[in-house]
Amino acid sequence: MNSKHVVRRGVLAIAFAGLLAGGAYAQSQDPTPQQQDIQNDKKDIRNDKKDLAKDRADRNTDQRDVNHDKRDLSKDRADRNADQRDINHDRRDLNKDRVDRNKDQRDINHDKAQLARDDNNFGANSSQAQADRKDLHADRVDLNKDQRDINHDRRDLNKDRVDRNSDQRDINHGKKDLAKDRKDRNQDQKDINRDKKDLHKDRKDLRHDKRGH
Repeated sequence: MNSKHVVRRGVLAIAFAGLLAGGAYAQSQDPTPQQQDIQNDKKDIRNDKKDLAKDRADRNTDQRDVNHDKRDLSKDRADRNADQRDINHDRRDLNKDRVDRNKDQRDINHDKAQLARDDNNFGANSSQAQADRKDLHADRVDLNKDQRDINHDRRDLNKDRVDRNSDQRDINHGKKDLAKDRKDRNQDQKDINRDKKDLHKDRKDLRHDKRGH
């Protein structure tokens, strides 16, 4: 009987020890509310850092786009201004050639009238008539040259206007791109500021939870 009693007590002791060990194990596996808060805070901080890094990268990309747009816009404005100067130059040339052409036409009209008078007074084969025909021919050559210059000036003027208008469209497009990229850059900066606040708050929560308050 004594031996049975000893065995029974040993079994009970082993069972009780097992229960204590199991409870301690379970207790070690289940985090306390404070530990859970700390783990959550650390996870939030990691996520905040990732968001912050991503938003900074986006902001830097947008800033590079803004800088690129500024350079493009500056170049397009320079091209537009150069085209406008070419247009102004073409207009002056065109006006001058028209003045020359009109003068040549008046000279031709004068030569024709003079030739008619000299033919009538001195005869078609007279030296006066021959000189008038020579002047008339020279004025017609000048007139044709001035007309070619006018046609050339018109082509130049039309081409420069097309270039100027194309540059203006590029400028308008560049302004839109610049405005959009600035808006994106500003939004990214707002996101960065928000991420910093979140990170600061989560770090504060972590310190608070570690103190157990």
